[in-house]
Amino acid sequence: MQSVIVTDGDQRSSLAVVRSLGKLGYTVHTCSTSRHSIAGSSKYAQTSTLVADSLNNPEAFIKDLAKLAQMVKADVIIPITEPSVMAVLGNLDRLPEIKVPFVDLETFKKISDKAELLRIAPEYGIYTPEQISLNSSEDSKSLDLNCVKYPVVIKPGRSIAGNSENRTKLSVVHAANANELDEELEKFDERAYPLLLQQRIVGPGVGIFVLIWDGEVLGTFSHRRIREHPPAGGVSVLREAHPMDNDLLEKSIKLLTRWGWQGVAMIEYKVDENTGKPYLMEINGRFWGSLQLAIDSGVDFPRLLLEASSGNHPKPVTSYDVNTKSRWEWGDVSHLYMRLRYSDSELSVPKGFPSKLKTLLNFLKWDSKTRLEILRFSDLRPFLVESVRWFQDIGH
Repeated sequence: MQSVIVTDGDQRSSLAVVRSLGKLGYTVHTCSTSRHSIAGSSKYAQTSTLVADSLNNPEAFIKDLAKLAQMVKADVIIPITEPSVMAVLGNLDRLPEIKVPFVDLETFKKISDKAELLRIAPEYGIYTPEQISLNSSEDSKSLDLNCVKYPVVIKPGRSIAGNSENRTKLSVVHAANANELDEELEKFDERAYPLLLQQRIVGPGVGIFVLIWDGEVLGTFSHRRIREHPPAGGVSVLREAHPMDNDLLEKSIKLLTRWGWQGVAMIEYKVDENTGKPYLMEINGRFWGSLQLAIDSGVDFPRLLLEASSGNHPKPVTSYDVNTKSRWEWGDVSHLYMRLRYSDSELSVPKGFPSKLKTLLNFLKWDSKTRLEILRFSDLRPFLVESVRWFQDIGH
């Protein structure tokens, strides 16, 4: 079996990849910026190595990764986070004869450009939110704040901004009125532009997940977000497998193939609760946080990716168990904690959001369809490591 390096061992998606490939007999190695990562603590990880931060020091990260690859005689590297993907794809010449089952760097950057993506998507019959593009801080200063329709989402055009020597990670923020928008725009430096002032779509998040290799669709899956952290919108902490919207899937695949896509991708939509229309939010061309749900439902994307990239032509997997739910344990606790501690305005939750009492009651509900994401009694250490870290973080 091949020797595989999975980066960013503190990511839940890394753990899902490690568990998937380890169970199949691959020799899996992890690396991260912490000595005790959740993926590295899995019994399916042969080694766990400390490496530099791919966001703040990509040059050192590549040096560390190349050293690790040589040491474990790696056949495949699977970068997980966007900074790691960009660092690896930008330095393939320093990782010779090692397979990285992704597209090239320029294609990855294009698919990650939210402004360009949302400009093109309507050509494929895909709904996109109304938005105003701000290309520079000068545009922000000249913007008539009273002409903006509130509430508004302030979304950087890219999740990672700057060059390889000066990168920063950017996040989405909300503004309920002109004063809040003015305050939030002041916080962004020039590296964050272009910024998108986007119509806020209220409704459930729906993800469509695909694997395309050599032009063939080898895996498809869909989920619906039930709860997120932060509560107003972020990573999903409770989600369920969702019946595939075949029309939306077809449009999503056409959009991806515009760039000759190769590999895994998550196409994220928000479904307007009033109209039922799905609005495109973004595309992530890498493994996603809720990957374990897809695997538990019957679509093992890591296996399919490794087999396809090795030329083994796996049989496509396009059906799955729609009765499966997945709960990220400590993420859901964090959702509850924030909901109980902060007011609606502080959290920027929309009207009609579950009350504090309703949130508590929902949290206490349980059904047999729900699987815990991290806690697996056959592989307990990742949950113990994450638990210690959660209590350390909450204490600061």
